Amino acid sequence: MTILVAGGTGLAGSAIVRELQRVNKKVIGISSKDVNLLDRVKTFSYIKDLKPNVIIDAAAKVGGVGSNNAYPVEFLSQNLQIQSNLMDAAHEAKVEKFVFLGSSCIYPRNCAQPIKEDYLLTGELEQTNSAYAIAKIAGIELIKSYRKEYDYSWISVMPTNLYGPNDSFNLENSHVLPALIRKFVEAKQNNLPEVILWGSGTPLREFLHVDDLAKAVLVCLEKYDDPQQINIGSGDEISIKDLGQKIANLTGFTGKVVWDSNRPDGTPRKVLDSTKIHKLGWKAAITLDQGIAATVEWYQENK
Repeated sequence: MTILVAGGTGLAGSAIVRELQRVNKKVIGISSKDVNLLDRVKTFSYIKDLKPNVIIDAAAKVGGVGSNNAYPVEFLSQNLQIQSNLMDAAHEAKVEKFVFLGSSCIYPRNCAQPIKEDYLLTGELEQTNSAYAIAKIAGIELIKSYRKEYDYSWISVMPTNLYGPNDSFNLENSHVLPALIRKFVEAKQNNLPEVILWGSGTPLREFLHVDDLAKAVLVCLEKYDDPQQINIGSGDEISIKDLGQKIANLTGFTGKVVWDSNRPDGTPRKVLDSTKIHKLGWKAAITLDQGIAATVEWYQENK
């Protein structure tokens, strides 16, 4: 059995490739250097020639609040193209299993907490990343549609905020946790007196190490077969302010932390209800302290 991981060099994809290799599965991880998934003809040709049994779609244009808010056209259009090209190509090649990775930002901005799968499309989205969220919601709907029309065992998984090795630490487009790691590491190295962070620091977030996600994806691949998306979260939440202080401590930064309240906060609170995947036998194993310490070390060695 051949498993193709699209986005196989990115944050989530590389972790899934490592986990599949660990359990001795035949896996091929691809990036845009192997095939441009925005090119429909090349995508169809690649999948037809490879004939994988399983496709795990971890390929996406991703970024933090700032880049999502600044480039909504790219986040909506490119993600729609990537996922539809890959799913349509998989259909033509009669791929047995397809796992679509979405994002917790698909849920309404002011959702009841913790967020259940049933809360999808029950309220307005967070406007700073609504374009990306709508693209991911469209991916869920396309998975459901292929299941309904062609009786495929294709599924959608919705991870919470991810972090770990191979993340993007580019301050222009990174997510909050890697951005904080880079800022505090550089401030420590350069003996800066203060670090300026976005927003008020009050939003609550849940974070999941990608190695835990990878194990969850394999559990879903083996045990989950339902049209509804399934949440994957750690269950632990932390304020951005406390997260900043935790990363400052772990990097050894002792200066002042300044919060720029003129910058957007994003969704006020976001923690997933992961009861469904817990019932399948998976729970997150890596604590936030363990995961951040390992990620700081990885960044310092690989930046």
